[in-house]
Amino acid sequence: MANSNCYPLLFLLLLLYFLLPSLSVPSSSSSSAPFDWRSIVLCLNHHNISNYTISYNVRNHDYDNLLSFSIQNLRFADPAIPKPVAIILPESKEQLIDSVSCCLQGSWEIRVRCGGHSYEGTSSVASDGAPFVIIDMMNLNRVSVDMETETAWVEGGATLGETYHAIAESSSVHGFSAGSCPTVGAGGHIAGGGFGLLSRKYGLAADNVIDALLINAKGELLDRKAMGEDVFWAIRGGGGGIWGIIYAWKIRLLKVPTTVTSFVVSKPGTKADIANLVNKWQHIAPNLQGDLYLSCFVGAGLPETKSTGVSATFKGFFQGRRREALSLLHRAFPELGLTIKDCKEMSWIESVLFFSGLPNGATISDLKTRYLQDKHYFKAKSDYVRNPISPTGIQAALDILDTEPKGYLILDPYGAMMSNISSDSIAFPHRRGNLYTIQYLVEWHQEDKDRSNEYIEWIRGFHNAMSDHVSMGPRAAYVNYVDMDLGVMELIDNTVPSVDTVEIARVWGEKYFLNNYDRLVKAKTLIDPNNVFKHQQGIPPTTTAVGSKAHSF
Repeated sequence: MANSNCYPLLFLLLLLYFLLPSLSVPSSSSSSAPFDWRSIVLCLNHHNISNYTISYNVRNHDYDNLLSFSIQNLRFADPAIPKPVAIILPESKEQLIDSVSCCLQGSWEIRVRCGGHSYEGTSSVASDGAPFVIIDMMNLNRVSVDMETETAWVEGGATLGETYHAIAESSSVHGFSAGSCPTVGAGGHIAGGGFGLLSRKYGLAADNVIDALLINAKGELLDRKAMGEDVFWAIRGGGGGIWGIIYAWKIRLLKVPTTVTSFVVSKPGTKADIANLVNKWQHIAPNLQGDLYLSCFVGAGLPETKSTGVSATFKGFFQGRRREALSLLHRAFPELGLTIKDCKEMSWIESVLFFSGLPNGATISDLKTRYLQDKHYFKAKSDYVRNPISPTGIQAALDILDTEPKGYLILDPYGAMMSNISSDSIAFPHRRGNLYTIQYLVEWHQEDKDRSNEYIEWIRGFHNAMSDHVSMGPRAAYVNYVDMDLGVMELIDNTVPSVDTVEIARVWGEKYFLNNYDRLVKAKTLIDPNNVFKHQQGIPPTTTAVGSKAHSF
C-alpha cells in the first residue's frame, strides 16, 4: 500500500519521466484527456511523502485494494465509476498540508476521505470528468483526551468507534454525542451535524465542537480564531469536503451515568397493528425526556422479526436504570409491551457496542476496526416531519414497504434538547418544530446488482409518494444522508453563457440548510473563493460564475 523507500522509487519514476511521454487515465475514468501523473509523484517524494499509490493502465493491486477499502456503498465501486489519479495517506499534519499543495500544483481536484460512508460517494468519486486525487485521512486517527478540561482533540481520520473507545479508556462516565456506526469517519460525520443516541440530551456532535484545525485552499492551518467565526459556524453542520480539510476537531466530552439501559423490541403483526404502533410512536417519542431515545424501524424484511410481513422494531436507550426506563415507557407507551427481560443494563461504552451493528461476540476493542464487513449496495433519501403523519399516510407508507422487502424506514425522534438549540447556532438548521426524521433506505447485494436501477426507482417513487405528509416550503433533507436526486452541479461547455451557481445550488442548499444557506455561501466565499474544495452538491462561493447547470431527477 505504501512505498517504504522513496529513493529507488524516485529513480524509477525519473527514468519513466524521460522514457514515457504520458499515461492516460484508466479506462474506467470518465475523462478522456491524458494527464501527466509524474508531477504529483515528484512533488510527493520531494516532500518525503511515501505513503501513496498511483493509478496505472496496468493492474495495480495496492491501488485497487486501497480504493475499495473505504468505499462503503458498493454502487461506487463499480469499474465504470471514475477513479482517482492517486490516493495519498498523509501521516502527519505537515504531510497533509504538503499533500494539498502537491494537488494544487497539478490542478488535481481533491476528494477528502475520512471513513468512506458518504451515501453518494462524494469522498471517493469526482463525477465532473476532471482528474482527481483522494486524500485519505485514515492514518490521521489519533484521539487525545484531556480529562482536566473534559475535552478531546479528534483527528479527522478517526472513526466514531475509535473516538468512543479512546474516551472510554480515559473515563467511564464520559461520552460523546454522535452516530452509532463505528466505522463512520468522525471528520465527515461532525461536518454534517452528527445525530446520535445522546442528541436528545446534548445536541448533535457539531453542537459540541469548541475548536477545529482547518487546512484551507492556500495550505494554511487555521484554528477557530484564525478562520473566523463565520467559517467556524459553517464547518459545524454545513457538510463535509467543501471548506478545506479538517485536520482535527476539539470536542466537549459529555457526562453519562455509570449504568445505562438499552433494548431492541420487534413487533410483527397486521399492517393495521403496525400502523397503530407507528402512529402512537410519532406522538410519544419526540416528547419523551431527553434522557430517553426511542427510534422506530419499519419494513417488510427486518431481520430482527424473522417475519415476512411489515413489522416495526423499536430501539431504545435510556441514561439510567432499567426500572426507571420501564416505568417511563409503561406510562407513555404501554402498547410497546416492554418487559424487564427486554432491557439490558450496561455501561455507556457497552451500549455503543450494543447498537453498533457488529456481529455477535464482538468486543469493545472491535469498535476500533476500520473495515466494514457487511458491505452492500444502497440508496437512501430523507425527510423531516413537522406535523404527525395521518393514519392514512402511515397506511400508504406501509403498503409501499410491503412491495419491497429490501426497503425500510428509520424514524429518529427529535425534541428535547434538539428543540432548545437555535436553528442558526450552527449551520445545521433542523431544530424546533421537527418531530422526527425519516430515512428511506433500500439495500441489496451482489447477486441483485442487475436490479440496481429497479431498487433506486422504487425508493424514488416511495419518496415522491410521501410528499404530502412531510415538511414543505422547502421539503427538507439531512446533509449527512446526502442525496444527489435533489440536484447536482454539472459542468457544461465554456462557450455557454455563465450562470449564477449560487442560485443553482440553492435548489438543494435550502433543503439541507433552510435559511442558513446564504450565510454558508458567505462563509464559502471567505474561506475558499476559488472553489478548490467541491463536489457535485457543494456550496459555491459568490465569485464562481462559470459554465454550469443544475440537474435533478
